[in-house]
Amino acid sequence: MNELLIIAAPDLVEKRHEWLESLAQERRLSGHTLDAYERDTRQFLTFLTGHLGGPPKLGDIRALRPADLRAFLAMRRREGAGARSLGRHLAGLRSFLRHLERKGLVNAAAAGAVRAPKQPKSLPKPLTDRQALGLMEIDAQLHEEPWIAARDTAVMTLLYGCGLRISEALGLCPADLAPGATSLRITGKGNKTRIVPLLPIVLDALEAYKKLCPYALASDEPLFRGARGGKLQPAIIQREMQKLRSAFGLPETATPHALRHSFATHLLAGGGDLRTIQELLGHASLSTTQVYTGVDTARLLEVYDRAHPRA
Repeated sequence: MNELLIIAAPDLVEKRHEWLESLAQERRLSGHTLDAYERDTRQFLTFLTGHLGGPPKLGDIRALRPADLRAFLAMRRREGAGARSLGRHLAGLRSFLRHLERKGLVNAAAAGAVRAPKQPKSLPKPLTDRQALGLMEIDAQLHEEPWIAARDTAVMTLLYGCGLRISEALGLCPADLAPGATSLRITGKGNKTRIVPLLPIVLDALEAYKKLCPYALASDEPLFRGARGGKLQPAIIQREMQKLRSAFGLPETATPHALRHSFATHLLAGGGDLRTIQELLGHASLSTTQVYTGVDTARLLEVYDRAHPRA
């Protein structure tokens, strides 16, 4: 988290810094979320400087009205922020104000009185069963170096076979994969730990990569390596997927993360229950997982429209 210079009185700057530290150390929010909250509150304090005619103080935060928050959101909307960004702005400001309220410094009622913008519904874009399984074949990989082709196959097999986020797959160490293991312990967002089964196809892909990798894979170092031996970066896998899209005529929505979506959608289509899929994905809330029911319904309707004689 890179906290930049903000325009505000010293008392407010100090309390904001305390809040960001508590989010990192006590709530263990991800780096991306912390950066977003830092940026959102910095933008809000910059807005207040113009709105109030000078750098805001703690007393100005105490005197905030719902109209002040709505004015900030309206300004951000004019600047092009979408509903998701505006919702995150408001969530960050509410968190900051509640932190100050717990310290007895302000009343957070103003933020509670502002309704978050309605969020657009967007369904994940999974691949078909055949497309996803095709990416698991080492012959599908385009890299001429055998160990790199095996590496890319192993990563994509983890994304689809275990439903991992790309950061989770690339964060694995050899120590995470005990000999003969049938499951994998993953620490995901918010330091939430989950257990996912290791299918034989996943184990085979991992073993094939480890046998061919030219670098010594110490137990506590990254399992997946770049061409020069450093930790494999997500951008490399994303570029490989882009090449595969072009080579095999896959849609633009075929991304590494789409393999995780495919994992969940195909489990649901095969009779998996939402609670189990929630645990396998590491979602904190069932509502996050329920989006896949919409994907499955959309697919059923698409098949119906194509196949029914009266459609």
